[in-house]
Amino acid sequence: MNTSQVGMGRACRGAARLALCAGALAAGQVLAGGLILYEVGTADVGLASAGYGARAQDASTVLSNPAGMTRLEGTQFLAAGQLLWGNTQFSAGSGTSPVLGHEDGGYVVGSNGWFPGGGGFLSYSVSPDLKLGFALTGNFGAALSYDNDWVGRYYVQQTTLLGVSFLPSIAYKVTDKLSLGASVNAMYGKYTNQVAINNKAPGLGDGRLKLDDNTWGWGLNLGLLYEIDPGTRLGLTWNSQVDLDFKGPAKFSNLGPGLSTLLRNRGGLDADIKVGIDVPQQAMASVFTQLNDHWALLASLGWQQWSQFGQVQLGIDDIRNPVSLTSDLGFKDTWHIALGAQHRLSEPWLLNFGVAYDSGMQSGDVSPLLPVNSAWRFGVGGEQQLSKSAAWGVAAEYMYGGTLDTKLQSSVPAEFGRGDLVGSYKNTGTIFLAAYYNWKF
Repeated sequence: MNTSQVGMGRACRGAARLALCAGALAAGQVLAGGLILYEVGTADVGLASAGYGARAQDASTVLSNPAGMTRLEGTQFLAAGQLLWGNTQFSAGSGTSPVLGHEDGGYVVGSNGWFPGGGGFLSYSVSPDLKLGFALTGNFGAALSYDNDWVGRYYVQQTTLLGVSFLPSIAYKVTDKLSLGASVNAMYGKYTNQVAINNKAPGLGDGRLKLDDNTWGWGLNLGLLYEIDPGTRLGLTWNSQVDLDFKGPAKFSNLGPGLSTLLRNRGGLDADIKVGIDVPQQAMASVFTQLNDHWALLASLGWQQWSQFGQVQLGIDDIRNPVSLTSDLGFKDTWHIALGAQHRLSEPWLLNFGVAYDSGMQSGDVSPLLPVNSAWRFGVGGEQQLSKSAAWGVAAEYMYGGTLDTKLQSSVPAEFGRGDLVGSYKNTGTIFLAAYYNWKF
């Protein structure tokens, strides 16, 4: 083994360790404003995801389109960090059952709305036409934490749905114009859901029902990159569905003696709860075109199959007749469109900006389990080329979800069930702040 091979081996091992460290932040990334995010701390934040599958300018293409690795020289590693703040606060309306109190729940995302995130991305050149890659990041999930005594506590108190993806990848340049790529999506899923139970027992307070589990799911990401001419390329990507089959025992606490006896007699006290969650398949077409030395235009059009999501709601509708601990929630498929541009300010500096729109996954009123729906994204960012082997950048994005209404009405009197929950999440929005560094070895 020669000196250059030894040096390359050390560089790859160092890059892999950095990828693991950066990707570990992904556990905090997946939340707020949507369940599949385009924001993982990369330049795509400043572009509002425009050109997501066609840009292929750094190692983050391992996630967005593995075929894009054929455009990268040598070994490249990108470390991405992100901080976000989500304005998601419930305001109770006059239709809410008075016996539920007046607590609105606070900022329900992360810690008072704040949460970190990030990821690590590695691309390695076996030859000019064959590339191998790896990514460790999380762009799927939601994490909500309401105040324990909020008015909707019998529908949800805390919930975490987390998917962290390990993405070994390969890409091959078939012709001068066509490249193909694929990734295995090994997703580690974690699920926690806690809800209050109406005890109807004076002096005892609310009971609790909690479910938690973790599991693995598997999927496949496929990508195609076609260079129409030296300045224009088209990217097509498809991500398969990933099944996360969560299962765990119902963990009750602080139950009143009457309800505890009812549940035990019906086999519910020690029952296993199955929560089948499907990370939806998605497809996207993206384009990048370099107009001249200073300007490039980017665009994306995507689809996500949320009708197969399968999320369930935990809790007891009627404590006098606790026949079920779960109920299904229905969703619909969504569409995504994004437009953006890059402007070369000078030789080392590149400016990114973009706007995007995602259609809603819920019809009409939203569930307090998922206070998200249609959203607009507005992004801006800048990148500096420090040398032939290093570049860094920063980006910011504002995602506006508007006002989301909630209207859940119980079929039983409030003193025996969940009660009526009527209100809204006013002017929901999320701010993303990202920074990244890309090395070439």
